[in-house]
Amino acid sequence: MIDLARIGGPVACLGLALLLVATTRRDRIAGLGFAAFGACLLGAAIAPHRPLEIVGGTLVLLAVAALLAAVFLRVPWIFPLLALACVPIRVGVHVGGASSKLLVPLYAVILGAVVKLGWELVHGDERVRELRAAVWPLAAYIGWTGLSVAWSKDVQQGAIELLAFYVPFTLLAIAVARLPWSKLGVRALYAEVAVMAVVFSAIGFYQYDTRDIFQNPKVIYANAYAPYFRVNSVFWDPSVYGRFLVLAMVPSLVLIVCGRSPRLALAAAAAVVVTWFGLLISFSQSSFTALLVVVIALAFVAWRWRALVAVVLAVAVLAGISVAQPQIRRSIQHHTTGGLNNATSGRFSLVANGIRIAAHHPVLGVGVGGFKRAYADRVHLKGKDPKKAASHNTPVTVAAETGIVGLGLFAWLLVATLREAWRRRGQTALVAGIGIAAILVHSLFYNAFFEDPMTWALFGLVALAARKPSPAPEPEQAPVPAKEAVPV
Repeated sequence: MIDLARIGGPVACLGLALLLVATTRRDRIAGLGFAAFGACLLGAAIAPHRPLEIVGGTLVLLAVAALLAAVFLRVPWIFPLLALACVPIRVGVHVGGASSKLLVPLYAVILGAVVKLGWELVHGDERVRELRAAVWPLAAYIGWTGLSVAWSKDVQQGAIELLAFYVPFTLLAIAVARLPWSKLGVRALYAEVAVMAVVFSAIGFYQYDTRDIFQNPKVIYANAYAPYFRVNSVFWDPSVYGRFLVLAMVPSLVLIVCGRSPRLALAAAAAVVVTWFGLLISFSQSSFTALLVVVIALAFVAWRWRALVAVVLAVAVLAGISVAQPQIRRSIQHHTTGGLNNATSGRFSLVANGIRIAAHHPVLGVGVGGFKRAYADRVHLKGKDPKKAASHNTPVTVAAETGIVGLGLFAWLLVATLREAWRRRGQTALVAGIGIAAILVHSLFYNAFFEDPMTWALFGLVALAARKPSPAPEPEQAPVPAKEAVPV
């Protein structure tokens, strides 16, 4: 089965790369077909040995996807609304010999969009390169990541990552970018994410009040011994919950800073206040760091370079407060690895060893999904799936798994996307660009940049905003001739 993954990964990802960059309808159909065939091989490589359940589940999934495709063809903006609603829903699935929490309902929605895409291509749709500036860097990164499964230190984990994240979420980005521009659709999407954030915050308030955590035994155990109580609302992890709330606050904050309606600004401010308190009880340091970046970005939008003074002062104050903390001060004074590791909740050691793994495999890396196995081998951790070897930093993970080539392609993708978002005038592009920056900062402490479907949806939203039609110029009025002087 491992051999199937080594074949299926490159076929699926190179097919996606062709779908992204091709300029003819025939080539795009071929790319979509290769991506589907490679995904089937990956699925066969990691699927449990339950043929009846697999066949039955596949048929049901295809039937649901066909129904959704018919709906999306009639009302395209139902797709992003349904996809957003499915973001928090994870289902326990037994794949690759272990149980994983995967976004199964979201996969069904994406498959519906893929069926719609295939239908449109077959029936003459000539649109190409929907992701615009991100097309080439994303195609190169996806292709290289898919190839890396061939030399991965953990082919099984690599196959799971490709099938669960890279393949479906690339198609998610394409589907979002292909949407027809609709001001009503964008507003509906904003209203949905704001309402979801308020509702999830209310669930978090309930958890904090009752001390009742859903789903995650690890959080329950940690809360029993921690000096503070963390909530996770409907999400599996408090940090994932916090990241979603930060992303939900971005459009409201943009509306407050750049909007022209006082009523909408007041409603957005109310949503931000409730969401901020929901974020507070997550006690997610990475999420608050991401929120700080959002605020700084909006300060630059509002005040340009004058905001630099406020940022420097804020950093100075925060640095002073941090140094005043005994634990952090001792770590700085003694410069001990153990002290820094404790001050960063073990992340320093993970990042340091991840950099060493990257340095020992500078060109090719250890392959997609191979970080945990390579880390365990380096520090002599036992077990098939050592939890302590999980990465917490996306750039380090990218460098370790795909080498300097992958890291360079990752940087190219970020620069191209953020540049496209910054160049476009309009609140939608600004929200998408700041959202991607927030996820990137969060991924420096919690490795989920490519595992979060919101990242890929924002890639598509940047491209969609770039296609936003410019307002038609007002017709020039003919100059009114001056009245001729009347002789007396």
